[in-house]
Amino acid sequence: MPIYILNIETTTKNCSVAVSKDGELLTLKELHDEKYTHAENLNVFIEEAMQTAGLGFNDLHAIAVSKGPGSYTGLRIGVSTAKGFCYALDIPLIAVNTLTALAHAVKEPTDTIISVLDARRMEVYQAVFDHNYQALDSTKAVEVKPELYQEYLQKGPVTFIGDAVQKMEPIIQDPNIKFVQAYPSAQEMTALSYQKFIDKDFVDVAYFEPYYLKDFIAVKKRV
Repeated sequence: MPIYILNIETTTKNCSVAVSKDGELLTLKELHDEKYTHAENLNVFIEEAMQTAGLGFNDLHAIAVSKGPGSYTGLRIGVSTAKGFCYALDIPLIAVNTLTALAHAVKEPTDTIISVLDARRMEVYQAVFDHNYQALDSTKAVEVKPELYQEYLQKGPVTFIGDAVQKMEPIIQDPNIKFVQAYPSAQEMTALSYQKFIDKDFVDVAYFEPYYLKDFIAVKKRV
């Protein structure tokens, strides 16, 4: 019996939905919007993706959500939507690390992959992987400095991927570096969520919380 999973990614400015069959992408619906219109678009994208896949919601075996780190508001929208579907359909919830999925967007040969998402000021959320996508360093927030990744750059080619590369390019320079501007996408979640389903690696729908990594700080708009 084929396994159908709905994958939801809302951790950055990219609102992204993918439907997968046995880990293979069936449909993808996404929009990169500077205004963060996830609240308006997410459920519409889900309905459109399911229709394009020719599936009903009762055909789904699980919901996968990108768990962070990322935008506080985006994470809340994605996780609350995923939980709602899990409750309504009585199916399990799968949480996929955002930076791990982002690393899988790198297909070209490289020694090291470093996923980087924009955090406040001169900080980034980062995770480091080898060419087989195995973690070399934990997911964490770091301040961007010229010497930050020398241990990896000395070993060979390093690919930085994410929405924080523009912040990093002027500061970290080396002939071994390749910068790839990209946003996390539900497309890269499909194989990861399927493997988690096979492993029965589910999270508790009632108690699961997004991986914020940093505390939320509300900022007043200037008049």
